[in-house]
Amino acid sequence: MLVLAIDTSTPAVTAGVVLLSASGESSPSVSDEVETLAVRVTVNPRAHAEVLTPHVLECLAEASITPADLGAVVVGVGPGPYTGLRVGMATGAAFGDALGIPVYGVCSLDAIAAAVETAENLLVVTDARRREIYWARYDKGVRVEGPDVSSPGDVEASPSTRVAGSASHVDLFDLRVVPAETPSPAGLVTAAAAEILAGSIPEPLEPLYLRRPDAKTLAERGL
Repeated sequence: MLVLAIDTSTPAVTAGVVLLSASGESSPSVSDEVETLAVRVTVNPRAHAEVLTPHVLECLAEASITPADLGAVVVGVGPGPYTGLRVGMATGAAFGDALGIPVYGVCSLDAIAAAVETAENLLVVTDARRREIYWARYDKGVRVEGPDVSSPGDVEASPSTRVAGSASHVDLFDLRVVPAETPSPAGLVTAAAAEILAGSIPEPLEPLYLRRPDAKTLAERGL
C-alpha cells in the first residue's frame, strides 16, 4: 500500500511517500516492511504552511504516482506547537477527505522511536520551547512513559540508556545518542503500520499540544 506521511510537529516540515508491505509479522519493522519512495524535508519553523503542500506534490511526482494511488495518510499529531501541528493535521485531513482514504494520527515521538532499529531503553526528546522539552520513554519499541512536557532537569536519564531527538537537546542527557532527530516518513508509517494493515478505522485526529496555546480569548483572560 502507498501511504502519504506528513509531520509538522518540529521545525522540520516533513512529507513523504512510503510503500507499506504486509509481511505477516505482528510487529512491523521499519527495515523490512517500509520503503521510502520519496521524501522532502525543510527545516524552517515559520514555513510550514508555505512548503508542506508543495513537498507533498513533489513527493508524488518523484514516486511517479497520483493522489488516487494512495491508500492511506499518516500524520504526526505531536506533541508540538499549536500552529505547526494545525498545518500538518489540516493538510493530512484534507488529502484523506478528498481521496476518501483513512487518515491515521500517530504521536510524533513514537515515529522517532519507530525509526530506531531497536527502540530499547530509549528516551526521545524534542524542543518544546520555553526551555522545556517534549519527551517520552520506550522499552522494546513500546512507549512506557509520556508523552509529557517538562524542564530537561526534571526528566531522569535512567532507566534509559540511549536518547534520540532534537540535536540541541539530546546532549543534555548523559546517554548514548541515536541519530534520529525528527519524525521521518518511514517512522510515521511504521508507528501506524499495524492499524493500516489491519484496516482499522482510525480515531479522529486529536493534536497533542500538552499545554494551552499562548493566545487566550477575552473570556479566558477574565475580560
